[in-house]
Amino acid sequence: MNTNEKKFGIGIIGCGLIGGKRAKALGHDATLVACADHDLKRAENLARGAGARAFADWHELLDLPEVDIVVVATLHDSLAAITLAAVQAGKHVLVEKPAARSAAELEPVITAAKKQGVKVHVGFNHRYHRALQKAKKIVESGELGELMFIRARYGHGARVGYDKEWRADPALSGGGELIDQGPHLIDLSRWFLGDFNEVQGFAHTYYWDMPVDDNGFMILKTPKQQVAFLHASCTEWKNLFSMEIYGKDGKLDISGLGGSYGLERLTFYKMLPEMGPPETSAWEYPMGDDSWAVEMAEFYQDIRLNRAPSAGLNDAYEALKVVQKIYTESGYDHSA
Repeated sequence: MNTNEKKFGIGIIGCGLIGGKRAKALGHDATLVACADHDLKRAENLARGAGARAFADWHELLDLPEVDIVVVATLHDSLAAITLAAVQAGKHVLVEKPAARSAAELEPVITAAKKQGVKVHVGFNHRYHRALQKAKKIVESGELGELMFIRARYGHGARVGYDKEWRADPALSGGGELIDQGPHLIDLSRWFLGDFNEVQGFAHTYYWDMPVDDNGFMILKTPKQQVAFLHASCTEWKNLFSMEIYGKDGKLDISGLGGSYGLERLTFYKMLPEMGPPETSAWEYPMGDDSWAVEMAEFYQDIRLNRAPSAGLNDAYEALKVVQKIYTESGYDHSA
């Protein structure tokens, strides 16, 4: 296939909320050609608008030669297995985070992707929010100076019956809040600071009646002693996203993700030579979230240019290693 001359054929496996979001964000460079879900009706509903084919068995979708890229948006327990099968079928893959229930589940996927020469992008879509993209440019410009530490919180209040949903079943989810929203915090922190060689943390169930954690606390250090101090929670009650990035010459404050998380906003506090009150610049992004579309467009370019995805399997692997270490130290055994 000459990907420079034709649109990518997309197959979506897992046609729930996230699969639907991916379908809406495919852009002009791709066409939805197939949908698969164990609930055939969901697959048919998603496929209908695009004139795509629908399957109850995802193996049938992988057999289609017109599928170039597979989007895997299933529950955590099948993410790695389906990604592995898609890679072995020679397909490029976008798999939703956390990409697996454990780092060990990802190892055969990483090996197979290298062998097959296909691209696998992990859906860390928070990197593509406008405020985070702007923050990355400021950091890379050097205006913030050498980075010292990050302080970030991400939380929601769940809903009645949350402790009976699939996320509360460790066999399906691989864990609780730490493996749900935690990987976004870990990934963003690695994106700015680099790899962590020291991991400390604690996961605990404070409120919800479930065998998985509802709060995860992390202190992650780089070899240069830069620190990410992170908290993921589903006892937040009022949805929250907050990330502060501290450099020797200033601070970036990112808040909100739109919708129930509030207005997406970036504030840059630039330290003056005389110190005191900083020079302050702020950007607000009241428009709709386009991170899903920006992420997909970048992945198309990764394939066309034969470059490694910026958010790939190794990023998911490193995030899962952090999660796994904290679960082990906190007495949670989520091994399936």
